[in-house]
Amino acid sequence: MATGRGTARGGRGSGAAPGPPGTRVARAPNTQGCPWGCPGSTAGRGSGLRRCGSARPPRPAMPSPRSSRERRAGSSGRLEFLSLVSQRGPGVPDSPARRKESGSSATAPLPEEDCMKLNPSFLGIALSSLLAIDLWASKRLGVCAGEGSAWGSARPLMKVIEVSGHGIPWLLGTFYGLCQSDSSATREVLLNLLFALLLDLVLVAVVKGLVKRRRPTHNKMDMFVTISVDKYSFPSGHATRAALVCRFVLHHLVLAVPLRVLVVLWALIVGVSRVMLGRHNVTDVLFGLLLGYALYSVVEYCWLSPLSAPALFALWSH
Repeated sequence: MATGRGTARGGRGSGAAPGPPGTRVARAPNTQGCPWGCPGSTAGRGSGLRRCGSARPPRPAMPSPRSSRERRAGSSGRLEFLSLVSQRGPGVPDSPARRKESGSSATAPLPEEDCMKLNPSFLGIALSSLLAIDLWASKRLGVCAGEGSAWGSARPLMKVIEVSGHGIPWLLGTFYGLCQSDSSATREVLLNLLFALLLDLVLVAVVKGLVKRRRPTHNKMDMFVTISVDKYSFPSGHATRAALVCRFVLHHLVLAVPLRVLVVLWALIVGVSRVMLGRHNVTDVLFGLLLGYALYSVVEYCWLSPLSAPALFALWSH
């Protein structure tokens, strides 16, 4: 029985003639059984499948349900995008304003709004041009900035004018006159002048600390009695003080016409000397003159009198 089964299996496995009883017949390799034509393939025992030594080619991956859904969602999104583009029209770029219009029923921007978008850039160009002109003019007018400058010989005279517009001489002189005055009218005028000078010092220091504009590069830091904020240039404290004192004197002192003209010329010369010495730019002096002129109006509005400030006048009367 065993021999018969072995022979039967051998006869099924190959086409060779059966051997003598009790011997196994070697199987010949089946080169035609493997569907891929592998030379070393053999028939599987008890099954109709073929086995071979080589790897079977990988089957193509079947698309998963999730990837199919994602592709359907992507295709629907592309269709929606193409429909939006066709509604918007060709050549129109996407922008936040247009996205806002698509999400709400807002009207189209007015032409004035487009013009306002150009204003900041135009304003910046205009300010840059004015600044360049200011720096160029200040450097050309700084003829007394040093001993080797074009008008270097006039530098000592310009420095005397600089001291005449400094705050310390004016504060000391006003305080001394207030202490020596005998009439109430004189004390009232000098007390308000002292108040105006102190207000000028505080206001100019605050503006300089806020703006922080450096002094011209050709300036020599040999100024008369400076403080920390004096390293900044805008506005000119001398010009502010000269305009303030000039307007104050013209309103509260009775002077002849020649003296009034000299007071005005002194204020203008103080302003010009700041540019000639290289201490300030032209715009620093112009703004300082305007600020001093306007500051006098504040002093007039807050005018101190024996009725409004009786304690101060009682202090100085003794």
